[in-house]
Amino acid sequence: DFCIAHNIKGTLLIAHEGINGTVAGTADAITRLHDFLKNGDIFAGRLTDLETKESWAEHPPFQRMKVRLKKEIVTLGDDAVDPTQSVGEYVSAQDWNDLINDPDVINIDTRNDYEVAIGTFKGALNPDTQSFREFKDYVKENLDPKKHKKVAMFCTGGIRCEKASAYMLKEGFEKVYHLKGGILKYLEVVDKSHSHWQGDCFVFDDRVSVTHGLELGEHTECHACRMPIKCEDMKREYFELGVSCHHCFDNTDDAYKNRMRDRQKQIEIAKSRGQKYFTEEAYREGKERKRTAWYQHRERSMAGDTFKE
Repeated sequence: DFCIAHNIKGTLLIAHEGINGTVAGTADAITRLHDFLKNGDIFAGRLTDLETKESWAEHPPFQRMKVRLKKEIVTLGDDAVDPTQSVGEYVSAQDWNDLINDPDVINIDTRNDYEVAIGTFKGALNPDTQSFREFKDYVKENLDPKKHKKVAMFCTGGIRCEKASAYMLKEGFEKVYHLKGGILKYLEVVDKSHSHWQGDCFVFDDRVSVTHGLELGEHTECHACRMPIKCEDMKREYFELGVSCHHCFDNTDDAYKNRMRDRQKQIEIAKSRGQKYFTEEAYREGKERKRTAWYQHRERSMAGDTFKE
């Protein structure tokens, strides 16, 4: 409610282990949000040490505001791992190059395969995971605490590798490091001439990717599957605006593609009329309709003693 009242949009995730997310608004609105989170009554001072990162975008990078309650900020699936109790050694962006230049250090990209594909640190290992849950299997199958004495890890904003470092310590690895503030902090403060970063960094908003100085990268996204693509990918055989790309063409059937074509037509009609295809009000109305329908279904089911959540 606070964010909507101040026209702030994006996503915030809240779990027992903390809060994480990315939102966008005017400078004044974001300043007010910082104060609300750190000093407001809702969190009662629990977020006074909240670490934030700021960057600028020419256009609003989000379409709506979402707040989600989760069991874990990033889902590893191991209840014994608690980054609030045990975590690896933080390494600042300014000191990161020296660490990964050490020949005794192995550097692991903890992000998913499609993120790694568009950019990573030179020489970093790619676990080739499709979800963070798979990271545990990668460690068990490829890493050995007795052999790999120094392990460095990184992710987009520093949250995922924080959880990964806690897991590695639990598994017996002695020296575990992770990039404080993640790739985004590194790209923000390390000059391109001294950077070990190669490519773009995928971000989960309408910017799609960023590069050094947190400038916009060269990627856009497929509006059907949300995978990052380059301009040359739009010239491929399987690309159809709003319908498919080379990532998703073989994974969707004709019925799905036809739905995407209908949606794309509605988007183009709205643009031709100077209207937005999607609005915050429409999203909230849609959520309310779904909620009402769910309660109606529950009442009918419970009346017949057949309710199933």
